[in-house]
Amino acid sequence: MMAYSGRHIRILALVCSVVLVATVVHAETARYELDPEHTTIGLSAGHMMVSQVQGQFMVFDGFVELDADTKQVKTIETTIKTWSINTNHQKRDAHLRSPDFLDVDRYPTMTYKLKSYHKTGEQASAIGDLTLHGVTRPVTLVGNLIGVVKDPMGTLRSGFVAEGKINRRDFNINFNALLDNGGMIVSDEVIIKINAECVKTKANSQ
Repeated sequence: MMAYSGRHIRILALVCSVVLVATVVHAETARYELDPEHTTIGLSAGHMMVSQVQGQFMVFDGFVELDADTKQVKTIETTIKTWSINTNHQKRDAHLRSPDFLDVDRYPTMTYKLKSYHKTGEQASAIGDLTLHGVTRPVTLVGNLIGVVKDPMGTLRSGFVAEGKINRRDFNINFNALLDNGGMIVSDEVIIKINAECVKTKANSQ
């Protein structure tokens, strides 16, 4: 068996530290901006206890910071213009923008900022602060990062899907009217569905 001197041990430790640093550096975290043309931020809520009304916000921006190799997300930040709600019904959209619901004159934006991210297999859980209607509460989104590809122009793009739910009363959106049978016209639970495509920023492009 070879005997190692103190000098050999120091050299070995130095080599190990260099390898460790190289491994850490290889895990690159890059910023990807939301592509509004290929992203939908949708919602649905129960109507008359028999159906779901679908809608989406049309104006928003945001970004994610992620490591494409490990599919680990470090940051998610999104700002949504509440007045851009669209349920394909003008009268209903006007009501949703009113003080009964989103009150867009007082609260023209809503935001989401990631607090923690946990990945198990292909599925991930993101917990972030949602600020809506002047109230901030934690909201969990569950989904997965589909992958990262290079488009024909040489730009890296990432895609992910996520879904979560909130109780609108938690955000002081309390309007309701009752049916004859005592049921609610609009459900308290609102389902959030996100299909997002993001573009790697030029500062991070390879």
